[in-house]
Amino acid sequence: MKCNICSSECNEVFEGKILKKYDVKYYLCPICKHLQTEKPYWLNEAYLNPIAKEDTGILKRNYDNRIITSAVIEGFFNSDLKFLDYAGGWGILTRLMRDDGYDFVWIDKYSENLFAKGFEYNKKDKIELITAFEVLEHLENPLHELEELFQISPNLLFSQPLLPYPIPKIGNWWYYTPETGQHISFYDKTTLKYLAKYFNKNYVFYNDFHLFSDKTISQKDFSTIIKNSYYIYLKQTGKRKSKISEDLEYLKTH
Repeated sequence: MKCNICSSECNEVFEGKILKKYDVKYYLCPICKHLQTEKPYWLNEAYLNPIAKEDTGILKRNYDNRIITSAVIEGFFNSDLKFLDYAGGWGILTRLMRDDGYDFVWIDKYSENLFAKGFEYNKKDKIELITAFEVLEHLENPLHELEELFQISPNLLFSQPLLPYPIPKIGNWWYYTPETGQHISFYDKTTLKYLAKYFNKNYVFYNDFHLFSDKTISQKDFSTIIKNSYYIYLKQTGKRKSKISEDLEYLKTH
């Protein structure tokens, strides 16, 4: 099987049971260290419920991502421009960021927008930064989808736990989540460096947070922002005007 990132020949490393019924092979690329499932023929079934019932951390994760996103925007981007939460689920993060005064919009191929109705992405929008939290592991064709994202904005902030070593089998790493069937791609630091080089992006990361950007941002500066994100967020909270009232007035006439 060919790697869906660098096209090298992959090696089968183990097999696991997806959706509690499909025996699925997992393949590791020896070059870019990307781990992928065989062709995911079960995805239509996996996305019958886009937000899995097992996702008990959805609210805390969005709250934490709100803090990280605010800090990264204040540290490296123009906070007065427009931002996009890609694969934004129910619109929780988009609503939280608008509550904090940032002009965020939403898009998702699978999920209904429950909390940010009226603030969907328009192709005419000029986007300063895209956020994509808990997204890359869902991509069947990462190169194609990332290419589409970089046509929208040159900057992408995303979260992604890196593959542990030695590579654990199903049942020995929580992030596989085979019971949902939605996680089909897994990344090593080598994989992400390969992607950054492929798209000619500056790449920095800290823990599970990563940034591909046209901006020249140092690893030290990015790490400092993430480490101090809560302080930065609290400092900005009192300075920015929430869009809650403004959005209400907008929605009354649209």
